[in-house]
Amino acid sequence: MSDPFLLSRILLKFDRDSDDLIGELSAVAKTPDGSLWLGSDELTSIERLSPLEPGVYGAHQLFRIEEFVELIDDSEIDIEGMDYADGYLWVVGSHSFKRKKPKGKKTEKDLERLSEIKRDANRNLLVRIPILQGQPVTSCATSDDAGDRLFAAALTRTEASNLLLDTLKEDEHLGPFVEMQLPSKDNGLDIEGLAVRGDRIFLGLRGPVLRGWAIAIEIQVEASETGQLTLRELDDGRHYRKHFVDLNGLGIRELCFHGDDLIVLGGPTMDLEGAMQVFRLKDILEHDRDTLWDGESGILKLLFNLPFTIGADHAEGLTLFPCFEEDGLMVVYDSPHPERRPSDRAIFADVFRLPQ
Repeated sequence: MSDPFLLSRILLKFDRDSDDLIGELSAVAKTPDGSLWLGSDELTSIERLSPLEPGVYGAHQLFRIEEFVELIDDSEIDIEGMDYADGYLWVVGSHSFKRKKPKGKKTEKDLERLSEIKRDANRNLLVRIPILQGQPVTSCATSDDAGDRLFAAALTRTEASNLLLDTLKEDEHLGPFVEMQLPSKDNGLDIEGLAVRGDRIFLGLRGPVLRGWAIAIEIQVEASETGQLTLRELDDGRHYRKHFVDLNGLGIRELCFHGDDLIVLGGPTMDLEGAMQVFRLKDILEHDRDTLWDGESGILKLLFNLPFTIGADHAEGLTLFPCFEEDGLMVVYDSPHPERRPSDRAIFADVFRLPQ
């Protein structure tokens, strides 16, 4: 393991000073035109920043996801992962339940609040949106001459939730957590990572962590012209795979591809404060069955520890960001330290050298 090497800090400039945005960044993706796309776990929109000069992004544009796919209500999506692949920007919500927080005013009322569990319906969202010349669109032609079209679509909802959660109810590892409706901060199911390569979609779970093992779910989807995504049957007849990884007891907080390897951000599960580490999972695309890897396997490698500050700078989003002719990894943060915010409308993201 090498020490983290900070290649650069990138200034992100927004057009408003909302703490729901700048203070709650939870996902980032970079598209081939150089744009950065960001999401907040408190909003129902995606944000685009364009390069203004070396090390500075701005010209902020906001796009509401409901303009491209139907949302159930006006509740938060709890955006936790983003990726760009083959003309589509992919966005995933946490799919989690939540327990109400005490307010610190009346003990009796706070005890009652701690017993209340709910899920914002929009959290059960996995969506793809075509990007055309830097703009999200409902549909567009592909860049080749095949006559195909790209179109926005979301994973099909069901009466209770969506196809993914309904399928996982029968799983021997994850089913009990889905059926119990265990909140994310109680080690319940909580999607916080998303990486897409071709037709393979990897969803990293912050929880549950099972006896110290974190889990990434792999699925494939197919779309109908009505804008619905369904789960494709895999070669073994199932609709998903599970990849168990030993991240030193941490859950998965984000994923991104580097070549054929999966870069994994490990961080505390539930509501804990603690160290965050970056791992490399080698040649993940070569595996077509459920897998289990630890640090001695030669497949999973700890790359570096992120700087750690209690109560601030919770790493949430990853995207590749070449810098000074080096392979760079951009990290954006939830609950940023005040020193990371030079103004009410700007924040610094970090770019670390990405070792092999």
